[in-house]
Amino acid sequence: MKTRQTGRSAQRRVDDSRIEMTELVMPQEINPLGSVFGGWVMALMDKAAAMAATRHCRGPVATASVDSIDFLAPMRLGHIVRLSAFLTRVFSSSMEVVVEVQSEDPLTGERVDTCSAFITMVCLGADGAPRTAPQLRYDTEEQRRLAAGADARRRLRLARRG
Repeated sequence: MKTRQTGRSAQRRVDDSRIEMTELVMPQEINPLGSVFGGWVMALMDKAAAMAATRHCRGPVATASVDSIDFLAPMRLGHIVRLSAFLTRVFSSSMEVVVEVQSEDPLTGERVDTCSAFITMVCLGADGAPRTAPQLRYDTEEQRRLAAGADARRRLRLARRG
């Protein structure tokens, strides 16, 4: 697939893509075991990644891939789901976004890391074809560390595609 150029060479900061969102776990999100449906959390993660990628490229985006998601702790009815997402790397039209999820017990304030994933989004033009995304500027060592691992993660994703 051919990628259209944006004509923009401006870099955007990692923090300019950062989004924070929260949701309340309601009864319709609970499975028969009394914990949240994993698919609901995955949909929230995809939404958070899309918002971060859209904020970066200032245009429409599409999900290209999701790395594995391991659920580390359950979320219960009434808990607050806290999601944080930001770009880690821009390739050409594709952008890697990390999404981290925590569960917060509103009665105690205790927060527990529940899952995270790297999600690849593609920057699209008005015609729906991939277009080059603006480059990413790193301001911290943590941002540079995440970016350094992105090439290896991308190679694994592309190898899975065959």
